Amino acid sequence: MNTKLAFKSVLASTALLLGLSSPLLAADNSTPGYNNKIPANIMTPTKVETSIGTLEFHDGAPTVETSRKIYDNLNTIRATETFLNAIPMASVEALRIGHESLGVSQSNQVLLFDKLMDSNPLFLTGNTDTVYASAFLDLERDGPTVVEVPAGMGPTTINDAFFRFVTDMGIVGPDKGKGGKYLILPPDYKGEVPEGYFVSRSTSYTNWFIARGFLKDGKTDSAVQAFKQHLKIYPLAKQSQPPKMEFQSGSGLEFNTVHANDFHFFKEIQPVLEKEPVSFIDPELRGLMASIGIQKGKPFAPDEHMAALLTDGVAIGNASARALMFQPQDDTVYVYPDRLWKTAFIGGDYRWLIDDGEGGRNLDARTYFFYMATVNTPAMALKLIGKGSQYAMLDKSKDSMYLNGGKTYKLNIPADVPAKNFWSVVAYDTQTRSELQTGQKFPSRNNQRDDLTKNADGSVDIYFGPEAPTGKESNWIQTVPNKGWFILLRLYGPLESWFDKSWQPGDIVEVK
Repeated sequence: MNTKLAFKSVLASTALLLGLSSPLLAADNSTPGYNNKIPANIMTPTKVETSIGTLEFHDGAPTVETSRKIYDNLNTIRATETFLNAIPMASVEALRIGHESLGVSQSNQVLLFDKLMDSNPLFLTGNTDTVYASAFLDLERDGPTVVEVPAGMGPTTINDAFFRFVTDMGIVGPDKGKGGKYLILPPDYKGEVPEGYFVSRSTSYTNWFIARGFLKDGKTDSAVQAFKQHLKIYPLAKQSQPPKMEFQSGSGLEFNTVHANDFHFFKEIQPVLEKEPVSFIDPELRGLMASIGIQKGKPFAPDEHMAALLTDGVAIGNASARALMFQPQDDTVYVYPDRLWKTAFIGGDYRWLIDDGEGGRNLDARTYFFYMATVNTPAMALKLIGKGSQYAMLDKSKDSMYLNGGKTYKLNIPADVPAKNFWSVVAYDTQTRSELQTGQKFPSRNNQRDDLTKNADGSVDIYFGPEAPTGKESNWIQTVPNKGWFILLRLYGPLESWFDKSWQPGDIVEVK
């Protein structure tokens, strides 16, 4: 036996018999109970004060009470993270359910806003300025599905059940506005792919088709006619006898397409997991959901205690999403260094990738976008001169105060707005993130639809308040006392001066 080790053993045994710490350990400046000095930063004290209270340990092993506290906290955190990360899939599902409530459930059935979208439906930052044609594809039920789009369509997109981009159509798509046939394949499709189509493979069975038609002379007639005569959606298997298209008017109807912000949120995402293939989302997100009881093929049935934790977690998640939207910490959200306008796509990437993926995904930026908006396409993020669309949001006045529905404000839109097609300003409710419901049918002003009064320099002043300032009725958007609101500036067919920022809209200022 090694003499040195034997000597240490004898000393240690003697110390234990006497109830003392080992003199050898003390002499060697060792950690009590160890032969060596143990780094303090890997040790756990008997008591630790944290944001969730005092945590207690028996030589590093948590007490039963502390363990319960930790598991409750884990479930709350995971509920919050599930909410923040699953907003896109809950939002698509809410849209699908909203369409289904109106009888729009088959791919040949289209919800058409033939008289534009007013403020009756709850629809995340929907606009009052283009003719929406909206439909849902079910590739599990129908298999590969054909979408024939007419010529002259505005930006049109198909997104999967997680709001991931599948394809663009129309002016920003491969048909370049000339019209064409698109074929959308299911994620597990293994058959032959016929020629003569613009082909895309979706990552999910459920897909949302959303088209925009432009106003002509301020009217919807031309776009509505193009949709009704030339838009066709049908299963490839029925191409010889496609089902007749059915168009349901959505204008003036009251219905909801916004996901829940309470416990019901989890009940919205559970059927999505059930329907879609396992490959639909990555194992990490799927595991996060499974950790709180939401898993494909298993019932979601939390007990009373777990339901309370999930309710708390989603409440924190909802507050987090609203903080990201209304009080962002990321300075890159601001379009201009000296103004309060915010971009829609933080980082300028429709995938929300940092440095093209080298920095991973900006999860907060994705949550920020989908908490207030729908539709995901490169055409809204990339620099496409004269095509696509660009957006900027404003939710505070120049003095950095939230916009008050009981006050009167003014926004200056400088002359030569860089929009080939049109520009508009739409007011939204801070609660629903949908169009602000007021005495006006459309809470907006549009340079094509409305007869706006211009200033001598060609600029336009838009007024906001419960009552129109005298003589400013044509430039006025009504607000509601004691109700918060924000606006989106839209530019369709954005021009170079938007991208190089030589043209800049003013901040909103209170009119004294």
